[in-house]
Amino acid sequence: MAGTPRVLRAMNDRAALDLLLEHGPLSRTRLGRLTGLSKPTASQLLARLEAAGLVIATGTDTDGPGTDGPGESGSGAGRPGPNAQLYAVDPTAAYAAGLDVTPERVLAAVADITGRTVGEHAVPTPGRRPAEPVVRQVTTALDGAVKAAGLVRSDVRRLVIGTPGAFDPNTGRLRYASHLPGWHSPALLDELAAALPMPVEYENDVNLAALAEQRLGAARGHEDFVLLWNEGGLGAAVVLGGRLHRGFTGGAGEVGFLPVPGVPLVRHVTKANSGGYQELAGSQIIPRLARELGISPVPEGAYAEVAAALVARAAADIDSGSHRQLLATYATGLATGIASLVAVLDPELVVLSGTALTAGGEPLRALVEAELAELAASRPRLVLGDVREHPVLRGALESALAATRDEVFDTLTLR
Repeated sequence: MAGTPRVLRAMNDRAALDLLLEHGPLSRTRLGRLTGLSKPTASQLLARLEAAGLVIATGTDTDGPGTDGPGESGSGAGRPGPNAQLYAVDPTAAYAAGLDVTPERVLAAVADITGRTVGEHAVPTPGRRPAEPVVRQVTTALDGAVKAAGLVRSDVRRLVIGTPGAFDPNTGRLRYASHLPGWHSPALLDELAAALPMPVEYENDVNLAALAEQRLGAARGHEDFVLLWNEGGLGAAVVLGGRLHRGFTGGAGEVGFLPVPGVPLVRHVTKANSGGYQELAGSQIIPRLARELGISPVPEGAYAEVAAALVARAAADIDSGSHRQLLATYATGLATGIASLVAVLDPELVVLSGTALTAGGEPLRALVEAELAELAASRPRLVLGDVREHPVLRGALESALAATRDEVFDTLTLR
């Protein structure tokens, strides 16, 4: 079939690039073994990728016996020798960016095509009214990260922005995030598109935390899992068949509104009010529960920070009656909502993420697991999230990088 050799070359080139991203620098011999290609074919492949500006020589392997390179005599084992040339994806081949938006700040980062973060910048946004327009917040944060990376804005191929709630695909309005000032204008997406020179995608923040765990953390290798997030708010992400399930309006996983026993129903959910799962297990209940149990001092500050500090203190002193009671009560509340998710979705895995959950460590995880065993018919494995440093931002970068790599690597099929 006409064009088949070119397509096969492109497929081999893409497979090699993916392996170089996964393993880091590789020799011709090692790359040939991983791809199943002969050494001459692997050499031709690397030459093509070097010419395309996607691969660079990075040094030599000083450990293995044998030889690797043109004219080699060979040791019979086909292993790289003391001077085997190593190759890696050129990190400067492309850049992508991610933004993590909260009511308190806009945090931006730029990563090179290998996934290494090369620049970060945060723009504080305190107060109920934005001090400056959202578009300016976004561009200021992005430009700060770009400058920290030693780049210019046009070097960034793609941007993914993570926010609470979700932009309704039918109206373009941000839903389920009334606490995010300035982000609800129906013209906002058009304004951002006009201000930014690269493709921009928008994703729910908890979905991005799940993506980070799927690519880099506790959910690697899992096709069906739920991530429960508790930080500034309570939410969930649902991954089915390896893909995020967003729902018809993007609202899948807005479990803060979930009706659960022991607390009032949330009515008129578009208005700020109490009740539902958020009232049973959200971070805002931890300080109140601590005071009821006589735990002191209760620090001041944002709910997420206070909750994380109290939960960490209780987990470190779990033999204390009041601290154990705090964790046990919190665990019961968490397990109550998780049981509803498990009954509907039957996931293989439940990941606990966000500082109000990960701060409890193994003591809290074990208590939630024990409660869930009594409440749910199926028994998913319960784990703590591994991506602890800015998981939403990391997920945004992973999403932007995946699309950027596809765009850059797929140009190989056009050569």
